[in-house]
Amino acid sequence: MKSKLSLLAPVLVLAASTAALAANATGKWVAQVPGRDGQTREQTFNLKAEGDKLTGTVSGRQGDVAITDGKVKGDEVSFDVTMKFQDREMKMTYKGKVEGDEIKFTRQREGSDRPPQEFTAKRAK
Repeated sequence: MKSKLSLLAPVLVLAASTAALAANATGKWVAQVPGRDGQTREQTFNLKAEGDKLTGTVSGRQGDVAITDGKVKGDEVSFDVTMKFQDREMKMTYKGKVEGDEIKFTRQREGSDRPPQEFTAKRAK
């Protein structure tokens, strides 16, 4: 029994330290996101991280849109958002790195030749 406990202790320490390294993406985040003609628009990200899964919404001019395929890996997050404009759908892929009270994001429109857009979201207090 004692040998089993001595083998289990390092595993528990490793699991605890790995959890401590994972950044906390859960919360409300606000960003000025690049838009058309160099204009920025405010977007709010309401995120909830549970293990390696990320759920939530992105709020902006289109209202609240649920994120899909949300993932968390350490301090990195990724998710998709599909918005509807009249009879067209547009899918955006977001990738970010959580650094304290900021998430440094890139977003890319699916099927676009344009380079990814970069912006920073700040945790709402």
